[in-house]
Amino acid sequence: MLEKRSFSLSGHRTSVALEPDFWEVLHNIAQEEGLALSALVTRIDAARIQAQPLASALRVFALKAK
Repeated sequence: MLEKRSFSLSGHRTSVALEPDFWEVLHNIAQEEGLALSALVTRIDAARIQAQPLASALRVFALKAK
């Protein structure tokens, strides 16, 4: 089951749906780096290739971090 979270990115609101395991990994990374989850998502969003969906970029980031 997917969990949806909403963020404000580049001045607009967006929602992202990911599996709970991915949110957990991303949350843990944010905590380790002393960031809010929204700040980590903003950083990943800024670094992604624009043709890549944000949900995919977040999943790839989480997988590479493990």
